[in-house]
Amino acid sequence: MKKFEALGLNKPLIDAVSDLGFENPSEVQEKAIPILLENDTDLVALAQTGTGKTAAFGFPLIQKIDSSSRTTQGLILSPTRELCLQITNELKLYSKYVKGLNTVAIYGGASISEQANQIKRGAQIVVATPGRMKDMIGRRMVDISKIDYCVLDEADEMLNMGFYEDIKDILANTPEEKLTWLFSATMPKEVSVIAKKFMHNPKEITVGTKNAGTSTVQHEYYVVGGRDRYPALKRLADTNPDIFSVVFCRTKRDTQKVAEKLIEDGYNAGALHGDLSQNQRDLVMNAFRKKQIQMLVATDVAARGIDVDDITHVINYQLPDEIETYTHRSGRTGRAGKSGISMVIVTRSELRKIKSIENKIQQKFISKKIPTGMEICEIQLYHLASKIRDTKINEEVDGYLPAINDVLKDIDREELIKKIISVEFTRFYNYYNKSKDLNTTDGEGRGERRKDRNSRGEQSSNGSVRYFINVGEKDNYDWMSLKDFLKDTLNLDRDAVYKVDVKDSFSFFNTDAEHTENILQTFSDFKVDGRFVNVEVSKNPGGGGGRGGRDRGRGGKGRDRKRDKRRDRKSSYSKSEGAGNSGKRRSKRRDGFF
Repeated sequence: MKKFEALGLNKPLIDAVSDLGFENPSEVQEKAIPILLENDTDLVALAQTGTGKTAAFGFPLIQKIDSSSRTTQGLILSPTRELCLQITNELKLYSKYVKGLNTVAIYGGASISEQANQIKRGAQIVVATPGRMKDMIGRRMVDISKIDYCVLDEADEMLNMGFYEDIKDILANTPEEKLTWLFSATMPKEVSVIAKKFMHNPKEITVGTKNAGTSTVQHEYYVVGGRDRYPALKRLADTNPDIFSVVFCRTKRDTQKVAEKLIEDGYNAGALHGDLSQNQRDLVMNAFRKKQIQMLVATDVAARGIDVDDITHVINYQLPDEIETYTHRSGRTGRAGKSGISMVIVTRSELRKIKSIENKIQQKFISKKIPTGMEICEIQLYHLASKIRDTKINEEVDGYLPAINDVLKDIDREELIKKIISVEFTRFYNYYNKSKDLNTTDGEGRGERRKDRNSRGEQSSNGSVRYFINVGEKDNYDWMSLKDFLKDTLNLDRDAVYKVDVKDSFSFFNTDAEHTENILQTFSDFKVDGRFVNVEVSKNPGGGGGRGGRDRGRGGKGRDRKRDKRRDRKSSYSKSEGAGNSGKRRSKRRDGFF
């Protein structure tokens, strides 16, 4: 892989790259930057969200701009305010050593006169949302008649949001001889129309496969009854105690309702949708970036501005109407080389959509079961033990220890540990002890059942065994690297290890029973970097909420879709301003205690 220096960037940009800690360019940067620096050409670049597209067009644009002139030379159009601000901030970081270069953001929800004044003071690069830019052109507050470069970022999403006419009107005010660079995650026919109408013999680069999903994301689906979507969502969250996720709903109404219910149940949740004021949106996004919100419930439009690299999960509470939208959703996780997981909660009537998405993104979904109550209890028990182990001691407690020791003097060590764990664990156990199975059979054919039993946690003819292992994310493992580690250590085929579920400081995985003796013997006295790695058979063999499973079975006949729609219409909706807060812990019962 080339270094940034080999791409043709000048010294001010290389210095900025060094300050930002970038080492090697991403694939889209390695392909796009030399083309844009060496040629005066239009460009169509197809790459998933999170692959570094802003730097791919930002570095060449900054290097080509004449910073000694105050004329607006570059226009970047993006679909949302959040993305507009994100691009602007990144360009300012990239151009920190370029004297005189000024980048201004233009978006709705802020003072239009102040934005106009910023442009008058000199803005070589303008980053704008289509609606506000069109408004300012109409008021003659901005002049883009002399620009040299126009960038259409997230072009597919701008068109999905209905900005086609705005984009046409904006481009009509730009010079014919400008260069146009179009960046998009997918290439639907509407984007092709834009490319043909406003671009001249563009070069095209594709990162991965056209319209395909990113390889760092694993796709899973869970089949439940229509009434069980919300309980299923809570169980998926409880199975991943350190979850940092975006939960997607189709409508603003459902987004608000789900967020309110999560907050009421004690989860750190917030809502992000178009009915919130700009101030409310800013508060929610700031809380999410600081991880004060762990579950951000959002509509597709509102989520376009989310640019956070360490999102662990995307949860599709409802599937979108358009397959391209699913690609954008799943692209929220697995960014910047990290792995992620995209979960889909579906009813049987929606199973045919899974196959359509598979064909589009060219990746297989894995059929998973909603975890049982006892599986969740086990995961939360280990998580609590890990939290106690890793908690930093507050020396301020020293003054209270003599009295505390006096209270606990008659309790031995083992009983004391049980009591400490039981303080939190008992209420969790009591809630889930007799909880029902939320899973619905997915109607797969006979030929697929046997193939997919293990990926769904069922007993095969050889049996499926679930194991606990005392390494996790803190040891720099994710589901992919842990699966590879186990495969290599145990000398097994990659498919022999499945349902790999990585938590903060521990993990679970499954194999067929024939491998159990070998696994337990291998890890009986096994060290990695001087630390013992222990494996033991889990008390709950199902392992429904994990990652790294085998290929799914195919869906069969579904229920009447109208029935679920009628249920949705019957559900009540009450909007509250509190849906954007971080969800303080309630004293009442909740599913996710830790």
